[in-house]
Amino acid sequence: MEQPRKLKRECPKKEQAKQPPGPPPKFVIGVRVRGSLKSEPCNPHTLILRVGMQVMVDTPDGPKMGQVISNKIINIRKDPGFAPPGILRIADEKDLAKEKNQKERESNASLLCWSLIDQLGLAMNLSRVVYFEETNKSMFYFTAEGRIDFRALVKQLAAKLRHRIEMRQVGVRDEAKAITGHGICGQSLCCSTFLPEFTPVTIRMAKDQGLTLNPSKISGVCGRLMCCLQYEHDLYRSMIKELPKVGKMIDTPEGPGKVVKNDILKQVVTVRLDDDYTVYYHLDELRDYLKKPQEKSAAPTS
Repeated sequence: MEQPRKLKRECPKKEQAKQPPGPPPKFVIGVRVRGSLKSEPCNPHTLILRVGMQVMVDTPDGPKMGQVISNKIINIRKDPGFAPPGILRIADEKDLAKEKNQKERESNASLLCWSLIDQLGLAMNLSRVVYFEETNKSMFYFTAEGRIDFRALVKQLAAKLRHRIEMRQVGVRDEAKAITGHGICGQSLCCSTFLPEFTPVTIRMAKDQGLTLNPSKISGVCGRLMCCLQYEHDLYRSMIKELPKVGKMIDTPEGPGKVVKNDILKQVVTVRLDDDYTVYYHLDELRDYLKKPQEKSAAPTS
């Protein structure tokens, strides 16, 4: 007689993996994980946390230390698939000591790399070093004008540090984003606070806004055009459509004159009359006069 087959029991991990995700958390907090340039929402669970606290966050790369930068807020995302990283615990003395040791290793690796760059005569600028304890690897970020042959540098770094070395070339904007700082406006750099990604910024944006094309005035700390030039570009383009172009001859209530300047935001046109007298007009005062050339150019009706 055939014996009944025994059903195989799945391991707890597989059973747990098959379970549907739980409901999204009711509250989240903003945490800036070490190595990240911006904060991300995390699930505090039942922990009572304050801004400035150091916590351990459960990330795909393992537990990482982060700093709480916002209070508990209501989670507005009700998507069941939204599963923010969870806070494991408040960082204890052991975690802080481990973090301190990691920073010392990165600092020593940075000094060593700088000395080797000088010895090898490489035209590169070291930006920062990040050590990953889980994989026993150090990532060296650098900037350079072109391609750099850093094979000899990697070989010497690996021999002295005795772990895996990886070099990654980044742009000057990425370097400014990682280092952080303040712009000429006095505020923290947009790229290191809230700007999610870089988008193209052109000199045309500065021209459309009537800015002086002085590199020191329209360039950021990275040496490239300021990212904020794009924020109001669409608004300026819509406001400049009805304004006469600079250098154009137009009719005014005081007679013909030449447009010498436009104040886009105030919608004020500066006109130099034929007698070299300068007059300021609001766009509303010139609308009828700006339409006259079009009326004159129209074909006569029989």
